[in-house]
Amino acid sequence: MQKKEYKVKHGSPYPAGSRPNAGGVNFSIFSRYAEHVELLLFESADSEEPFQIITLEKESNRTFFSWHIYVSKLPIGTWYTWRMEGPDRARESGFRFDREKHLVDPWARAVSQKRWSRKAACLPGDNSATAMRCAVINNDYDWEGDTPLRISSNKSIIYELHVGGFTRHPSSNVANPGTFAGLIEKIPYLQQLGITHVELLPVMAFDEQDVPRNTYDRGLKNYWGYSTHSFFSPHPGYCVTPEQGTHVQEFRDLVKALHRAGIGVIMDVVFNHTAEAGANGPVINFRGIGGKIFYHLDKFDKSIFRDYTGCGNTVNANHPLVARFIISCLEYWVREMHVDGFRFDLASALARGEGGEVLQDPPVLWGIELSEQLAKTKLIAEAWDAAGLYQVGSFPGYRWAEWNGRYRDIVRQFVRGDKGVINELATRISGSSDIYEYKGGLPISSVNFVTCHDGFTLYDLFSYNHKHNDANGEDNRDGCNNNISFNCGTEGDTDDTSILQLRRKKAKNVFAILLLSQGVPMLLAGDELLHSQRGNNNGYCQDNEISWIDWTRTEQNADILRFVQLMIALRKRHPSIMRRRFLTGRLIEDRKMPDIAWHGAEINKPLWHDPDARLLAYTLAGADRHEADLHIVMNMSDQNIMVELPEITARTWCLALDTSLSSPGDIIQPEDQKPLGHSTYQVSSQSVVVFENTF
Repeated sequence: MQKKEYKVKHGSPYPAGSRPNAGGVNFSIFSRYAEHVELLLFESADSEEPFQIITLEKESNRTFFSWHIYVSKLPIGTWYTWRMEGPDRARESGFRFDREKHLVDPWARAVSQKRWSRKAACLPGDNSATAMRCAVINNDYDWEGDTPLRISSNKSIIYELHVGGFTRHPSSNVANPGTFAGLIEKIPYLQQLGITHVELLPVMAFDEQDVPRNTYDRGLKNYWGYSTHSFFSPHPGYCVTPEQGTHVQEFRDLVKALHRAGIGVIMDVVFNHTAEAGANGPVINFRGIGGKIFYHLDKFDKSIFRDYTGCGNTVNANHPLVARFIISCLEYWVREMHVDGFRFDLASALARGEGGEVLQDPPVLWGIELSEQLAKTKLIAEAWDAAGLYQVGSFPGYRWAEWNGRYRDIVRQFVRGDKGVINELATRISGSSDIYEYKGGLPISSVNFVTCHDGFTLYDLFSYNHKHNDANGEDNRDGCNNNISFNCGTEGDTDDTSILQLRRKKAKNVFAILLLSQGVPMLLAGDELLHSQRGNNNGYCQDNEISWIDWTRTEQNADILRFVQLMIALRKRHPSIMRRRFLTGRLIEDRKMPDIAWHGAEINKPLWHDPDARLLAYTLAGADRHEADLHIVMNMSDQNIMVELPEITARTWCLALDTSLSSPGDIIQPEDQKPLGHSTYQVSSQSVVVFENTF
């Protein structure tokens, strides 16, 4: 190829990454211990050779710990990598410099994996033919007045989805399946469903080749995306034209379109580990720039990576540089990409100090909480890590919400039919005050969920007693063994109509309980269509029809979809379910009734002390005089039970929901509800019933 020679200047250490202006492009990268640095420029993402290699000089191109260069008249759309030479004494110092390895800029806004080979990056020596590359991009964009949404957490309903899997199935009928653009085409569906936020599984650039060898040999790849390497770049696999460096534009188009539809964007972010894995992992960026800083290493043998994440390495998040990197990255996604919130994968790993100890006040977590740019951004923690640190209810800070694993487990036990759980169930559906109130938390501190990407889908939860992960290539050893599931009498598929009906009813029971609970509900995409993964509870590597949403199910399971849509609508019309403060049980003077009253089959006689009880009933007062009260009965016993309804002055009870009934009788809109005319109601076995009252 014809070599080009662009003139260079010293450049500036700030900002990090590549930043174009009218005269050219400034490049800056941090490396405290590098001794020799080169910038390599390419015509395209798949060019075989660089058209220019620029050597940076310590005297003129290094300021403190930043290496920088300005390339005059360099066009936008140029691709680049870095190479660095320095100490390579992993055991003694933790450094793994390799002068032949091409490095991805950690601050790159767009990366390409078109030529990428993870295997080559794991081996020493030149990987120029198989390295990732970064693009110089134009940051201009017309937001057309868009800003991050400010939907109150108590009014939020989160929908966890995978950008690729949501539209990759042929039945999605979108122009660009598996992309940000494809998801835009499905926004009308999200609006009809009624959710307020999508929580996107990782969309920062990740390594699709990061799977175990046996899994890779089966032609499988990393599907979920919990293998980030470039934290400022949208994932190229979700872009229509990634080789043109359109990553940022395509993601912004998605955010803007969702905001126009009134839907917020929460990103699932993975700062606890990176795609570079453990001692034998690939050199992508951090490892080749200064792994001693970016990762937790063994105190005595620094070639050993401390692993609190189960993924080979742990990010040294509370080192000052790394903490600043994480916080500035989050601020970037809010400031320049208009994201509304973040869910932090294995967030408790970020609470560990540089020696792996658990910190009471981790600087990075407090830095995130106190950042002015993140002040109105939703922060959600998966408050545990893979090394036994479990912080649900005790996660550092005050503004963080948490995935409530205890809520998930108790609802699963109750709907399965377990006895003796109604006391804890009452606490969980009331907002889990026992977990959060002592430290000044609120019901919105609890993100309530029963299923998520990790584990059984809702339909599989009632179709399988055991995981069936053989397709993953790990002899069914992977995935959780404690699923708290129930196959309703047959493992997997069946033609038995009674079992099929029971599974559908149990699914409706979960949706009803979840959307009636105080706190922030989170639904798993596809559950409303009874999506099945055939018993696979760890679909992290299944980028195929096991994981993809089959849109023909919108017709096959239209009754369940309708139930969820109307259940969300019921929640939205009842502020009493979306309280910002915990319920007290105290009398509301102007209503002559408490905010909540607990019952059994008889009024004011809850079955707290009955170890065999599987029925819970309660009356929830309207938040004001204009809101209808609710009377809710959850009967997971095997018996039909006649229950009493409380007397409410000047109001009449109407049936709003009964999961034992067929559609459309299972959930009734207010205009179609009719007064009961009697003070008792027979609640069928294993069902949830809700009454609303009218004046």
